[in-house]
Amino acid sequence: MKPGKSGYGLRANKRLGQHFLHDPAVIARIVAAVAPQATDAIVEIGPGRGALTRALAASGAQLSVIELDRGLAELLATDPDLGGIEIIRADALRVDYRQLAGGNSLRIVGNLPYNISTPLLFRFLEAADCLSDLTLMLQREVVERMAASPGTREYGRLTVMLAARCRVAKLFTVGAGAFHPPPKVESAIVRLVPYAEPPFDTGDWQRFEALVRAGFSARRKTLGNALRNHAEPAAIVVAGLDPRARPDTLAPADYARLSRLLAGR
Repeated sequence: MKPGKSGYGLRANKRLGQHFLHDPAVIARIVAAVAPQATDAIVEIGPGRGALTRALAASGAQLSVIELDRGLAELLATDPDLGGIEIIRADALRVDYRQLAGGNSLRIVGNLPYNISTPLLFRFLEAADCLSDLTLMLQREVVERMAASPGTREYGRLTVMLAARCRVAKLFTVGAGAFHPPPKVESAIVRLVPYAEPPFDTGDWQRFEALVRAGFSARRKTLGNALRNHAEPAAIVVAGLDPRARPDTLAPADYARLSRLLAGR
């Protein structure tokens, strides 16, 4: 056995936030949730040692995997069960998913590294129009934020931005014992399905994003104070909102309505 390996194969890299999924029952539940078809173009983020990858590849789908770790990429390249897959050795945060789709619609599957999961979700939002669905494993607390309701502690910028472009559904939780090494937190599987037609018009996306960012950067202040560099109290009132309300009590559509009003729409 080569140096740097253990009975589990290549050791997890703490710097990259690696926790390798190994539980067959959990893998089977994920595959059942994805229900891969031979006609699908699937991109797996962070395949690790390939436990889920092999199950996805068995469907006959066109499968690409994105793996930053050189040792793991080499391990996957020599796996006899994975001869037909494309291995992309890259940082998932830097991949151009629209270019990768090539005019087709991608399905994203992945056990996202906890240390980059939120930035990756925003990266996926940028390419939402070329993604048909995403089935992701994330830290349970992140999944709770993704599907939170206004006024709750979990509700935040991530919730609002996702709500503008995707349906979000938590599927099931995954205990730490399903991984090696076991993480110190629980995980959860979540499905995101980009809308063909968004539930509300955000207006200019950058303006909308700036309003949401400002609101949740000062979520304990009043809306008028939090958005003082973006909107006058009078404009907030015209949008049907109370400048004295807290930013975390506004629904996603409220931020969108204010964004459109500020743009004169």
